[in-house]
Amino acid sequence: MPVIVARSVEAMRADWTAAPDYEYTERDTDEDGHTKTWDVLMIEGSPYYRLTAEDGQPLDAARAAREQRKLDQVTAARQRESAAARAQRIRKYDTSRQHDHFLIEQMASAFDFAYEGEREVDGREVYELKATPRAGYQPPEAEAKALTGMEGTLWIDTETFQWVKVTAHVVRSVSIYGFLARVNPGTEFLLEQRPVGDGVWMPSRFRMQSRSTILFFIPHRTQDDEAYFDYRRVPAASGARGR
Repeated sequence: MPVIVARSVEAMRADWTAAPDYEYTERDTDEDGHTKTWDVLMIEGSPYYRLTAEDGQPLDAARAAREQRKLDQVTAARQRESAAARAQRIRKYDTSRQHDHFLIEQMASAFDFAYEGEREVDGREVYELKATPRAGYQPPEAEAKALTGMEGTLWIDTETFQWVKVTAHVVRSVSIYGFLARVNPGTEFLLEQRPVGDGVWMPSRFRMQSRSTILFFIPHRTQDDEAYFDYRRVPAASGARGR
């Protein structure tokens, strides 16, 4: 069991390293079912989101032209920025990536895994593992504390050890910011991944439904449902994007 999980973490780490080499399309769905679709483009070392459609319909000519002008302006500004400004912008992007990756890797430390057998998920042969909180786990950061109140299931590809699918849900309330916030049962998330070429896998869907209380008496709910597709390698001259 530890070998399967350890190899899956290695695969995730390799994918995380490769992620900045890819552009993709993202479609976000809100709680009312409305969608926005974005082209996520890497420009001079960090992503830029260009709106391309709403509710499944491409932008009209006038709005598409405005989005193109925004893209051209951002491209030009990033090409003109100082070395210090560029480094700061890329550092902010890298910090966000490192934070997300840290929480994923913490799952390997925060849970005990029970082997449930082999299954087929989305045409892939997978190991199914049940995850339960590990006794004695000490979260190194506040947000990782939420893992101590969660259970989940991982479906790991038997050939590549990639995470094909992960689900998790909160089974007991956990305070994550001292007196400021508590994550409650009803919080759950889903992550699905697909191969995009060259042995690299990337997310195809992420869905999160959050139930929490702020200051222990203000209820707060959020919901994210994001689909990712049309992955492609970043062009060598990404600074020229949009020209």
